Amino acid sequence: MLYPQSNPFRQCVDLSGIWDLRFDPEGDGIKSNWFAGFTGGRPAAVPASWNDQFEDRRDYLGNTWYQTRFDLPWGWDASRQQLRVRFNSVNYFAEVWLNGARLGQHEGGHLPFEFDVTSHVRREGNVLVARVEGELAPDRVPPGNVPSDPQHMFLTQKENNPPSSFDFFPFCGIQRPVLLYATPRDALGDLTVITDIAGTTGRVRVSVGDAGASVPHTARFALRGHGANILAETTADEVEMRVPDAALWSPEAPNLYDLTIELTRDGAPYDRYTLSIGIRTIAIEGDALLLNGKPIYLKGFGRHEDFPIVGRGLAPAVIVKDYALMKWVGANSFRTTHYPYSEQMMDLADRLGFLIIDETPAVGLFFAAEGLARRLELCRQYTRDLIARDKNHPSVIAWSIANEPHSWLPSAKPFFKNLSDLCRALDPTRPITLATYLGAAEESFEFCDLMCLNRYAGWYSQSGKIEEGAACLAAELDALYQKFRKPVILTEFGADTIAGFHAQPPEMFAEEYQAEMLTAYINVLRSKSFVVGEHVWNLCDFKTSQAVQRMGGMNLKGVFTRDRRPKLAAHRLRELWRS
Repeated sequence: MLYPQSNPFRQCVDLSGIWDLRFDPEGDGIKSNWFAGFTGGRPAAVPASWNDQFEDRRDYLGNTWYQTRFDLPWGWDASRQQLRVRFNSVNYFAEVWLNGARLGQHEGGHLPFEFDVTSHVRREGNVLVARVEGELAPDRVPPGNVPSDPQHMFLTQKENNPPSSFDFFPFCGIQRPVLLYATPRDALGDLTVITDIAGTTGRVRVSVGDAGASVPHTARFALRGHGANILAETTADEVEMRVPDAALWSPEAPNLYDLTIELTRDGAPYDRYTLSIGIRTIAIEGDALLLNGKPIYLKGFGRHEDFPIVGRGLAPAVIVKDYALMKWVGANSFRTTHYPYSEQMMDLADRLGFLIIDETPAVGLFFAAEGLARRLELCRQYTRDLIARDKNHPSVIAWSIANEPHSWLPSAKPFFKNLSDLCRALDPTRPITLATYLGAAEESFEFCDLMCLNRYAGWYSQSGKIEEGAACLAAELDALYQKFRKPVILTEFGADTIAGFHAQPPEMFAEEYQAEMLTAYINVLRSKSFVVGEHVWNLCDFKTSQAVQRMGGMNLKGVFTRDRRPKLAAHRLRELWRS
């Protein structure tokens, strides 16, 4: 799933902008042939969630139709090129038509999908239509509208509005760019880059997929940067390139090389693709997480793609701002809680040197028999698609296959064994984990390389008692390590905090309480040699469903407000992490 780019052999245009949008709560669109083009729509921004654009549809998750029109750019030719339309993220379900012809459908947000439109596109007057809906259902991933049954879930949220079983707002719509792109026939379809280090020499192994399948071809490789200009040529599908005195990739020095692959036929080039890569290794040895053979400690956050008005829509300025805030605090890492982030976010992590635990959208899983096979099928799809999309990012150091599954039923363990086996088969180079609140009771840690724990003692339990909460955390960490003997990252800890509310002595919801609780937790973590990271929940306040425990429909655990203003805790973390 190579991201489209433009060069002498490939062309790409962004179809984002103002589209027509029409809500369809009665489901009239199909029988009224809206897929061939519709009237009566209202203007809507793409990319963006629809929920914050229209005050009358904030909580609406049902059928909604999008429409845009385009002409083919000059020089594009469907008779000699392959043309595709790529949706980078639609939440949750999409069905797509071009000029009245159904292209297909896709289930699951946050990961890209595309359709070949070569045989359907016209030179002028193309009509692209998408039906989108994000209804919450128990057999979807993430699930919603889950029946209240404590046997299956620790907490259900049917009383919430909307009734999600996860603690963030279920924003809907076309939330990342829509791209129209052209490639040559028999173009390069996939690349896999694996790096290793031997002394001061970097080894770069490149595998080519789906290239020139119907005719013989030759692949030329060029690796350039940091004084290197290494060339290779092969008719095989794989090549290894050695880089003397390699400039390794790390948070302190995020060195990148440009890898260019050119396909030739009878000596003439017909396709080219350039990818930025970093030479680095990641491994776990004993209790240590090793980057380039040296121990590394993760300091950072969980976060959400969430901002006023755009909802979960791509907002490049917000991405840049969030990285600047994390750098200011002293963070070196984050987890993509609780779904894959935009490719623009991932690219910038490579450039800036952030380490990422890359997580699938499998949040809030439960293991009732009804719908279980379908939930597993979706999780396998997400795992395949995530690894296909992000496997070449040096910033990605681990795969997380779930967040906070309600996994005490016996059916949970084979479920995660299935996913971990798939993950390891697709990418044996990175550790596998999942994030849980169950602690030592999470039996699926048996299949993981490192353990991610979410804990809120001193907030949801031991409420108002920071010292007791810290002592509880210390005991749970010891019990978890004694059972599994694997390194631990505390991937969530924090306290809801009302910006501007102060109390001395500290009390819950005050800025002082959040700062003191984070400090107490970090002191515990630094006393445990098997702990290899701390991720505060959350970088910024974010929108949730309405519920009695969510004032203003917000989770207020951010150390920055939703509009990115620091609370006292941000300054405290800066002192702790940069000292």
